[in-house]
Amino acid sequence: MTQSTQKRSLVAIVTMFFIFAMISFVTNMAAPFGNIWGFKYEWAGMAGNLMNFTAYLFMGIPAGNMLIRYGYKKTALIALAVGAIGLGIQLLSSVVGGNVVVIGGENPTTLNLFIYLLGALVCGFCVCMLNTVVNPMLNLLGGGGNKGNQLVQAGGTLNSLSGTLTPLLVGMLVGTLTKETTMAAVAPLVTTGIVIFVVAFIIISFIRIQEPQANLKQVKYEHSPLAFRHCLLGVIAIFFYVGIEIGIPGELNAWISRENFEGAAAVA
Repeated sequence: MTQSTQKRSLVAIVTMFFIFAMISFVTNMAAPFGNIWGFKYEWAGMAGNLMNFTAYLFMGIPAGNMLIRYGYKKTALIALAVGAIGLGIQLLSSVVGGNVVVIGGENPTTLNLFIYLLGALVCGFCVCMLNTVVNPMLNLLGGGGNKGNQLVQAGGTLNSLSGTLTPLLVGMLVGTLTKETTMAAVAPLVTTGIVIFVVAFIIISFIRIQEPQANLKQVKYEHSPLAFRHCLLGVIAIFFYVGIEIGIPGELNAWISRENFEGAAAVA
């Protein structure tokens, strides 16, 4: 391997680490962002999370098919583009639709909420695709074996760290929630996410990646994965696990944010 090839691989690995972190960054923004909307609409607190994970229901199998049809690199690029668009839509909700009433009543629901939820859904498509591609792609860049596994574990560590830091960063920007708090308060964080997606897109587009799945298009399998009991039970178990993993901290965050003391959102 030449020195220039090694440098390109290193740049690609570092970029994939950032992408690994961005998966958790985008997912974990939903709960603290939901607190902003939940302060105005009680039912909307976890709506962003719902839209994020609803996307998995529709995108999970297509994302796997994309790996076979387009390969790892193109799938990653599509996911990054979709992520930038999704965050852009969420950012748009801070400046558009605040005065447009969609549902009337004592507490009218305005258009900007639905713009935000659309952005959360689009971001869900992004993280679903990234979750599908990032592990095998890091393994490929590491050459498989122990080194490939070590890179995957390192990426997973950054993913968890990002998941911890994201609500903290939102809390630093918001501090205390009021009815006047809007998505504009977290615009710097959303903009940072868009920039990272765009930079990652540019870098990955210049990296050459060997596609090991290129010959799988004509493969016919005897059984569906769900025909195996351990796979089906695993899907059910993960469904409940993710609900608990996301639901409990999301609700705890919302509860503390609404407590009547200065800086409650930052503490949450």
